[in-house]
Amino acid sequence: MRAGTGMRVSADSAMRLTAVYACVRTLSETMASLPFVLYRTDASGGKVRVTNHWLYRLFARRPNRFQNPFEWREMMQGHLALRGNAYNRIVSNASGEITELVPIHPDRIRIELLPSGEFRYRITDRDGRETVLPRGEVWHLRGLSSDGLLGMSPIEIARESVGMALAAQDYGARFFANDAKPTGGWIEFPGSFKDAEAKKVFRESYQQAQSGANRGKVLVLENGMKFHEVGVTNRDAQFLELRKFQITDIARLFRVPPHMIGDLDRATFSNIEQQSLEFVMHTMTPWAERWEASIEAELLPNDDGLEVEFDFANLMRGDAASRAGYYQSGIQNGWLTRNEARLAENLNPLEGLDEPLRPLNMTEESDAEEACDEPAEEPPTPEPKEPEDET
Repeated sequence: MRAGTGMRVSADSAMRLTAVYACVRTLSETMASLPFVLYRTDASGGKVRVTNHWLYRLFARRPNRFQNPFEWREMMQGHLALRGNAYNRIVSNASGEITELVPIHPDRIRIELLPSGEFRYRITDRDGRETVLPRGEVWHLRGLSSDGLLGMSPIEIARESVGMALAAQDYGARFFANDAKPTGGWIEFPGSFKDAEAKKVFRESYQQAQSGANRGKVLVLENGMKFHEVGVTNRDAQFLELRKFQITDIARLFRVPPHMIGDLDRATFSNIEQQSLEFVMHTMTPWAERWEASIEAELLPNDDGLEVEFDFANLMRGDAASRAGYYQSGIQNGWLTRNEARLAENLNPLEGLDEPLRPLNMTEESDAEEACDEPAEEPPTPEPKEPEDET
């Protein structure tokens, strides 16, 4: 789409901006690096991990014959961040198990509504052929949607802001391509040209003498002509301020902390850790929930009792001192075993460290009341000693 600045804005052209590329890369790589967990809840409420299921093999081992899980999830999240939609063709075997999820580029697919109220997908291949797939053969991940069928593209919604950033970037490129000098100007001529044709010939000869390989050469004017430069400076146009504001504006669009895309103007030692935690809680957690809800609703049967989760433990680990304090608190208070702490640090478990420790100075409330009700045992009375025979 064309923005008010005259720039044509699309998902691909927006990636020319380093801020957009950095935001999309941050979201995509973070989502792709989260461990995929498939589990079943047992009678006690615990989570029993499942690794021998076809869904686990798809998301943790091989989603299709062309990509590994990291590349595939990175690509899907990139489609979501830029276009608001991500599509995969579902390939199943005779047993009904999904064997492959083949990605489809969002620009080559469109939704068709049917008179029955259902919808289907029409795909245009690279060679121009069209394929129609029913709803059950396409896994569709949607971003924020206004109709429940199609996600909205962030780039399309914010095209004016992105177009302004593109226009500023192109202006800066033209400015420095012209040896950092403002373009344009006018020539003062005390006399007059014989006719319009003579003026045209002079203008064309002047432009030819000062363009291409002749740029920067000495200008020679005759008959009392004077050249006057016309143009505004970068400071007058607030060029640098605009460029900085666009970085913050694009980071706001993708809800990415500015320091994660290289903008450290407002980053301090005290707030950068908090901003990183907010990125996990308020940016990546909603994306993970969107993935999990779609997987459970579209790919898993309703009665198998399985649930999916993307593990954020590695993103919330903190530094070594914080982790040591966390493990120490859990072990000393009995809700974490020593082997669980070792496994969290990628260390092999040791024999004899699977049982939780019980603090000796703490007990449950009911046990404490019973201990108070019981009479205290009196110390035994010492027996009187026989007097020693002095003789």
